[in-house]
Amino acid sequence: MRIAQIAPLFESVPPRRYGGTERVVYWLTEELVAMGHAVTLFATGESTTSAELVPVRAHAARFVPNFERNNAPYARMLELVRRRVHEFDVLHFHIDFHPFPLFTRQPTPFVNTLHGRLDQDWVAEIYDLFPTVPLVSVSDSQRRPMPRLNWAATVLHGMPPALLTPQPTGPRDYFAFLGRISPEKGIESAIRIAAAAGTRLKVAAKIGEEDVQYHRDVVAPLLHGGNVEFLGEIDDSQKPAFLSGARALLFPIDWPEPFGLVMIEAMACGCPVIAFGRGSVPEVVENGLTGYVVGDLAEAVAACARVDALDRAAVRRRFEQRWTSRRMADDYVALYERLIRDAASRPAGG
Repeated sequence: MRIAQIAPLFESVPPRRYGGTERVVYWLTEELVAMGHAVTLFATGESTTSAELVPVRAHAARFVPNFERNNAPYARMLELVRRRVHEFDVLHFHIDFHPFPLFTRQPTPFVNTLHGRLDQDWVAEIYDLFPTVPLVSVSDSQRRPMPRLNWAATVLHGMPPALLTPQPTGPRDYFAFLGRISPEKGIESAIRIAAAAGTRLKVAAKIGEEDVQYHRDVVAPLLHGGNVEFLGEIDDSQKPAFLSGARALLFPIDWPEPFGLVMIEAMACGCPVIAFGRGSVPEVVENGLTGYVVGDLAEAVAACARVDALDRAAVRRRFEQRWTSRRMADDYVALYERLIRDAASRPAGG
């Protein structure tokens, strides 16, 4: 199959450190190539891939404070894809609504995976204009604000099984927080949970430009006292030891997160997850097997007392059963094949 993967331009594929969507696109692209498909990746120029790379912009740029400058690369990307559309059997976009106006007016089948939240007021204004675009959700919970859209499938994320693996450790005497310092990620709750449980918290997290003031004014004052160790942002080479050495990953999110990759990263290392039951969490964490889904701080603290009884080898086995990139790629290939069949069965010009 000839497949185009069209990635966001905020980070390279894969991202050097923090970054979710681009990481998933990388894992999917590499798995599709390994399965024998001919894949072309439209992404930033410093991306690394086994597929054919089409560099849309030279370097990643997460926040560009100029509307035209920030959006021009996406206009360029869409035109580069359009000029080669006849070369592909299916197009797979990961760039929100950008492709809708152009690619609903051409015959090559395409699908759009939505990686973000859909509960904001501007979403309906654009998505309702394109009710026939096939969309993929990354969890069933992601769909809830917009159930009327043309949902073609839910495809849960997966990652390479050998990327992060359980490591030998000493005494597990800390909880882990991994990801990004921001209000919605629940860093304040994680600090309070660990303190109430009488256990250290190690924080491996990025502080983005948009969250510098939040970190300075709210989070930094909570770091005093010796219970919290701030490690900063870490990469994939550092995650196995960090997660393997933790009693559990604390994931007390305060928003309807469509899919939290850190949950399956922890499971890959045999590390159970204690998470607030918001967004995708109940679809990812299996209560009493791979962690605990809790409703508030008190329940989280109670779960901390029980988490050491969970079988960490069983957590890893469950990861291998549910969360691999091959399973994700198989799910997408089945969807691509269905879209191609549907397009072939439509009358010309239909």
